[in-house]
Amino acid sequence: MSLRMVKSPFSLGQRHPRYTLALVALLLCAYWFFFTAPPPPRPVVYKHNHELQARLDREERKYREMLPQRQELITKYGPAPSQVAMFPPDQEPWPPYTVWDFFPPVFNCPHELDRLGALGDGGKWMCGASRIESKPDCVIYSFGMDSSYSFETTLLQSTHFCEVWIYDSTKGEDARRQIPHSLRHRAHFGKLALGASDKHGPGDEPKTWTLKSLMSENGHSHVDFIRIDVEGWEWETFRGIINDFTMERASPPQAANADADTPGASGWHVRERDGILPFGQLQIELHVWNQRFQDFLEWWELLEASGLRPFHSEINLVYANYNRHSGVELAEYSFLNIRGDNAFVKDYDLKKPEPEHPPPVDQPAS
Repeated sequence: MSLRMVKSPFSLGQRHPRYTLALVALLLCAYWFFFTAPPPPRPVVYKHNHELQARLDREERKYREMLPQRQELITKYGPAPSQVAMFPPDQEPWPPYTVWDFFPPVFNCPHELDRLGALGDGGKWMCGASRIESKPDCVIYSFGMDSSYSFETTLLQSTHFCEVWIYDSTKGEDARRQIPHSLRHRAHFGKLALGASDKHGPGDEPKTWTLKSLMSENGHSHVDFIRIDVEGWEWETFRGIINDFTMERASPPQAANADADTPGASGWHVRERDGILPFGQLQIELHVWNQRFQDFLEWWELLEASGLRPFHSEINLVYANYNRHSGVELAEYSFLNIRGDNAFVKDYDLKKPEPEHPPPVDQPAS
């Protein structure tokens, strides 16, 4: 064989430099994929924090002290809940209240309080965003989108591992373009509605899922933060969520007094509930169109009896401006779940993998 027929790879690279560049790029990509890819997130283990628990206990005492004041207000303007007007008419004696005055967010957030997202419509209030900033198994659910994805985008930008599941009955994967390209690998989309019962068969439209079924479908046992804006369907939807994850205590709230208009020892007209709702924090827009005060009160007390405490509210003034004849019927509330182990009421550490132990060696018989 002639020596001139043997070509060096270096001479090939000199004659075809684009091949060399392609080979170098391929090697660099392979190195990045196999040697620099981050390890999969590890689950967390929760631990007790006496200082945080003391703050939560103090806020709970304050909240319980507020409940008799609510009843006094009901008695003053009712006296029964069924006699309280949501928005009193503009006539004498002009009682100085609206429905929102009965439900103040007096439970202070035990962490920093931030508004995430755009100014105006789209931004949401959150308690302790830093608590999930580096949480490896962080899960966010967002139901009901309009034209703004600024809250979800800001949440993705300000956390390292959080993944957001975004659901709307009118939008699907086409909404992905609303999230910056660099963050889309942590955003998931589905065209469905959140409801009190499952209706997602071939003939059902829109497809409706309960929170319980949706979490099971996604393989989630806990959601760190849930945002809900379902245009008036929140009443029956949330009753369904509460019934799916909690149950009434056996003892009624009124041991000696059977008057349904009088709250029991708990301060509520409903029975206390056992169980833990599967999320750490809730942000929900309430639409009180055609709601009666007694129904609103019962629904609100179900949330309280299940461990939810409001720490912030914001009247939707955009809606009020364009519907001045109907009153301030929309308000956004933020709730903290004070039960169970979640990142906002318990500290956590990364769960260390179990050490591998070699199998025991059989000892020879003596």
